[in-house]
Amino acid sequence: MNWRDTLALFGGKPKERPAAELMADALDAAEHSDYETALAIWGPLAHQGVARAQNNIGMCFADGLGVERDTALALKWLTLAAEGGDPLGQRNLAEVYFKGEGVEANAVRAAELYRAAAEQGDGPAQDMLSWMLFENQMIPGEIAEAKQWAEAAAAQGVVASMTRLGMIYHNAIGVERDPAEAARWWDKAAARGDVDSQAMLGAAYQLGAGVPRDPIAALMWLLRAQAGGSKLADSFIPPTSASMSDADIERAQKLSQMPLVEPAS
Repeated sequence: MNWRDTLALFGGKPKERPAAELMADALDAAEHSDYETALAIWGPLAHQGVARAQNNIGMCFADGLGVERDTALALKWLTLAAEGGDPLGQRNLAEVYFKGEGVEANAVRAAELYRAAAEQGDGPAQDMLSWMLFENQMIPGEIAEAKQWAEAAAAQGVVASMTRLGMIYHNAIGVERDPAEAARWWDKAAARGDVDSQAMLGAAYQLGAGVPRDPIAALMWLLRAQAGGSKLADSFIPPTSASMSDADIERAQKLSQMPLVEPAS
């Protein structure tokens, strides 16, 4: 019996096992790309009202995992998951409205859903809500709230929010300008691989803004950023290397190629 045949039997009783165990089995199957098995488990649970299962089915239809991609069915299941209070369902449905996939794009509705997920502690939703408020183009907002949500997301390791906080302090957006605080946030994000933060941190070391002036550290971060595709690094590399010895440039190049060591906290 294939997954669609199983789907037709959703009205039947699921196995007499706790939903959490079944969801764990389905997740294991999905992680091994066995979406037929995963969907066969999620299906009955979704019809029982398990919001996370509804979200997972919705994402399978959204991405064409184990089924043909179907934006209408993705919207249906993600809506059920969001209405059921699942933060992933709320965040994923928000993305549907933000991008206008199978539905008319609606930034206000997307923000409402991101906020619902953010208030439940979902880090990526907190980051996206922060960005929308920070941009102040799609939805009205205050920089204080954008900063608040960025801090919440950053506390969960979301590097985009760390980078945004660095820019907030660097550009004195709603706060007193604080080069040291900006560099602190860029350092956190840079160590986690964010190339724009690496570029900004390199520039800070080159200028001695918020950190001691250190040409080797500056060039090391700028080269990492450039290799990762950040255009922000390009204009800082020539003036940084111009005053350095060949030995120091070589040292910075070698350091830029070493594995990143993510901070413990």
